[in-house]
Amino acid sequence: MTGLPGLPGTAALSGTAALPGAAEVPGTAALPGLPAFPGLLALVVVREGVLPAGADETAAEAGGAVLLVGTGTTGAARELTAARQVWTAEAGTAPAALAAALAPVLTAVHTLVLPASPDGRDLAPRLAAALGRPLLAGAAEILPGGADVLRWGGRALVELSVDGPFVATLEPGLRGAEPAPGGPAEPTRITLPAAPPTADARTLATLEAGAGATSLAQARRILGAGGGLGGPEEVALLGRVADALDASVGATRVVTDAGWLGHDVQIGTTGVLVDPDLYIAFGVSGAPHHTGGLGTPRHVISVNTDPYCPMTAMADLGIVADAGAVLTELAQRLETPDADHS
Repeated sequence: MTGLPGLPGTAALSGTAALPGAAEVPGTAALPGLPAFPGLLALVVVREGVLPAGADETAAEAGGAVLLVGTGTTGAARELTAARQVWTAEAGTAPAALAAALAPVLTAVHTLVLPASPDGRDLAPRLAAALGRPLLAGAAEILPGGADVLRWGGRALVELSVDGPFVATLEPGLRGAEPAPGGPAEPTRITLPAAPPTADARTLATLEAGAGATSLAQARRILGAGGGLGGPEEVALLGRVADALDASVGATRVVTDAGWLGHDVQIGTTGVLVDPDLYIAFGVSGAPHHTGGLGTPRHVISVNTDPYCPMTAMADLGIVADAGAVLTELAQRLETPDADHS
């Protein structure tokens, strides 16, 4: 673990009661008629059947046991790949009401892990307060008695230990998730108790963001710009191609240091950590500090003149060609898909 000056590598937090590690806590039902949840449980908020980024990673971190709450949870449950046990509860997405309804149900669960998605970050502190236990936010890994958490913009990893139950949020794109054997688990639907009236956040409007506005950490498709792409004109073209492919744009440090793109889209151990389904790297050599932030992409395509560069070596498909020329050709084909480009 890495600490910072004045900060110990391991810090202790007080929980509500001294308990053994989550894996050793037997499952118990907090209320009659509800299931006996295991001692370590993933809790994922779903909106209109769409799983947030990091849902499968969180399920895997909890040993495959996951409770989906929100709207459209039954359909979302079938999209999970790392779950072994799934419970669903249609309960809306208002965080204060959710916390009030969930607290009496989850009192017997030692460790609750939520993805650090927008809804997960909204619910986690409210639920921790309702349960009277610590919140370990921004975890990179859940431990039996605490978590390794990222601090100072991801520049430090600190181990926090807890002497009792706790709530944690897990950063997406760090851990990856292996599919559970046997395919998607069959969900069990439960009904949460009615929550008492409480002041809550209200949704005034829902704005659909374009692909380019999607947070890189949540993007499923990413086009990566490397130094071999050429220059700012090629990077601008990459953005237009990304829009056409419903993808987001990421970059290497070479590109952001050159000012072709902002540092907010820099992928790597010193930038944004991602875990896309598809990563297409244009002129990216594959330096360790860049590939270390890629998570476990399902499919990787590398476009580079160097057939032996690390990025091409890790790719499912390597295109040995000038990245700028390939991008220009791709843009032309997307603009006129029926034209003869021979």
